[in-house]
Amino acid sequence: MRAVAFDYVAPRSLGEVLAVVARFGDDAKILAGGQSLVPMMNMRLVRPAVLVDVNRVASLARVEVMSSDGQPVDDAGSSAAPCRAGGLRLGALVRQQALERDQRIASCVPLLAEAAPVIGHLQTRARGTVGGSLVHADPAAELPACMLALDATFHLESARGRRSCRADAFFRGLMATDIAADEVLAEVEIPAMPGERVGHGFAEVARRHGDFALVGACAVVSLDSAGACRHARLVLFGAGDVPHLARAAAGLRGERVDAARCADVGRASADEIDTRDDLHATAGYRRRVAAGLAARVLTTAAARAEAA
Repeated sequence: MRAVAFDYVAPRSLGEVLAVVARFGDDAKILAGGQSLVPMMNMRLVRPAVLVDVNRVASLARVEVMSSDGQPVDDAGSSAAPCRAGGLRLGALVRQQALERDQRIASCVPLLAEAAPVIGHLQTRARGTVGGSLVHADPAAELPACMLALDATFHLESARGRRSCRADAFFRGLMATDIAADEVLAEVEIPAMPGERVGHGFAEVARRHGDFALVGACAVVSLDSAGACRHARLVLFGAGDVPHLARAAAGLRGERVDAARCADVGRASADEIDTRDDLHATAGYRRRVAAGLAARVLTTAAARAEAA
């Protein structure tokens, strides 16, 4: 099956992109990597009137390490210190492959560097983009979960202006987000983690390498000078309609984080998810695996923070 006929435009500026999207609304689709859009068009699940190729818009492909006053840091190199002061900004057109190869990203946000190699295959990561994965919002995808764990903010542009939406409000349901028909995701802003002793954890179970996760988990933990938990965010994905920010992880704050406590939080977090049976796994299986993975990533994150 082939896609239905469509018009094609290739703007060179974000303003041009926004003008086309404002004119066509839902009838326009953004083409970046095309790893999800093109198959859906070929199966006629989506039928855009116009395809807006944003690959020539250089401003959407920036990677910027930020200082504490919110300004880009030149030549950040491999040092993680500037990122802890100010965070990281990723243009929506940044390729997924950059998450595992760009030392600025790896030093600032090692969670993304660890998750990246299991996003599809090398060929898909070479074309797939950060923004494309987030807007597509597959509940089993790695990047939406990681951005939720990192408390990222998404900056959306339209002809009406610019607005920001935090990750915990962006994912609304199964492949549904807060983005409006005339908006484009332009940039993702990842804040610096609180404190100097920060660790992360990531794990997933998939049928084969490159498949979407049956269940996955990622976590970020920071410790204070006494070794007690200062900050903890745990996200489970692949088990529900959206990546799930576990409420139970907040109970770790102020406590010493050990394996037994992580196991308790993992079980409580898995119980928060509304899992369902499907062709690939039962709800009970996903809940059991989610509990185990949650405990694992929290334990790993705490151990890395302790060693930082």
